[in-house]
Amino acid sequence: MESILIKDTSREERERIVAQSLGITEGYCDGCMAGLADMYQDYIDGKREIKEINMSFKARYESGSEGPEKMDCGYVR
Repeated sequence: MESILIKDTSREERERIVAQSLGITEGYCDGCMAGLADMYQDYIDGKREIKEINMSFKARYESGSEGPEKMDCGYVR
């Protein structure tokens, strides 16, 4: 397996890695992955590794810090 680290890839290779990982292929994307692809823009730009992005996403998800507050009768934003 080839390295996917920023230091070992070009911007074009990182774009291809993200697209292939998310299942985005030419002529098949209906825009549903746009938000998810945006999450990896720092990797494409060479700012943060994929591992760092995934870890920060997981930490926010587990903490619930960005989710709705739960009240007695349901969820409230």
